[in-house]
Amino acid sequence: MNQYKLLTPGPLTTTDTVKKEMLFDHCTWDDDYKNITQKIRKQLLSLAHVSEDGYTAVLMQGSGTFGVEAVITSVVDENGKLLIVANGAYGERMESIAIHANISYKIYREDYRKVPSAAVVERMLREDPKITHVAMVHSETTSGILNDIASVASVVKRHEKTLIVDAMSSFGGVDIQVGKLNIDFLISSANKCIQGVPGFSFIIANKKKLINSKGKARSLSLDLYEQWETMDRDGKWRFTSPTHTVLAFAKALEELEAEGGIGKRSERYRENNRILIERFRAMGMKPYIDSRNQGPFITTFYYPEDADFTFSEMYHYIKERGYAIYPGKVTEAETFRIGTIGEIYPDDIEKLSQIMEQFLKERKG
Repeated sequence: MNQYKLLTPGPLTTTDTVKKEMLFDHCTWDDDYKNITQKIRKQLLSLAHVSEDGYTAVLMQGSGTFGVEAVITSVVDENGKLLIVANGAYGERMESIAIHANISYKIYREDYRKVPSAAVVERMLREDPKITHVAMVHSETTSGILNDIASVASVVKRHEKTLIVDAMSSFGGVDIQVGKLNIDFLISSANKCIQGVPGFSFIIANKKKLINSKGKARSLSLDLYEQWETMDRDGKWRFTSPTHTVLAFAKALEELEAEGGIGKRSERYRENNRILIERFRAMGMKPYIDSRNQGPFITTFYYPEDADFTFSEMYHYIKERGYAIYPGKVTEAETFRIGTIGEIYPDDIEKLSQIMEQFLKERKG
């Protein structure tokens, strides 16, 4: 199989040293392994700028969506009502979760190119006092937009509601002051900005609100409280854990610290993104999102006005030369997406730009 780097929002390109951690088979009952789990949980709290007094970290088998579903179906009880703030496919996926779990909800739909308005959230909370929880996505990879969670968090706090944030592709890539923002449940995944591999999601949870969710879960395997209670004793996962992924993630956390922490990693991602947009704009490919709201993780581009090629043709041309990109996900425009996270550096973005230039040149004959 030809080797290529992933210019995607996750799974993403990892280091060889992270991959090598998965060559070791570990027993889930072993104290060494359980200690690794406990160390990871402490490190995640540190990255979130919260202490064990008020918050805890819960690791959950499965993809990021498993983590989002675990939170929503565990903490919104039969008397609760969820306000979903959505400006992309992943906000809309929360609605699907609510529908499947028969959770009462209301949804605020915003244009994919616009940041949701805190004023609208406030109006909806005033108009519907039955709302108990608010959920939104931070980095919406449908478009690449980075939503303003701080403004929404301020409104949610003022109305004394519970805030759930899907920070799947942003946690570890930009600094998030979870405690200061009064985020009650933040969800992310092993295979995003921490630069691990797929296999589990994790939740940074307000401990009091997590404890209050006891007995409310609509699922056995996704019961967030039961997962936490078991794990908090000694690091044992309730059901079989993804041991190889956990070992890789522990190494990825070490490498994040060695890079200089979230601040330095964020600088690298932003520089990747800056070069990408600059070079692609020069080739006639405009970003879908305004520069004020563009996140550093993935960018959606319009095709050039004179484009006479399909995504498949472009994708395979680029893949054969060492990189994999993403198809567009917005529905009203012809677009494609390029991620700038993972073990990717400015040199990679320059190489990709040269490949794209050559592709466009050959298409024009």
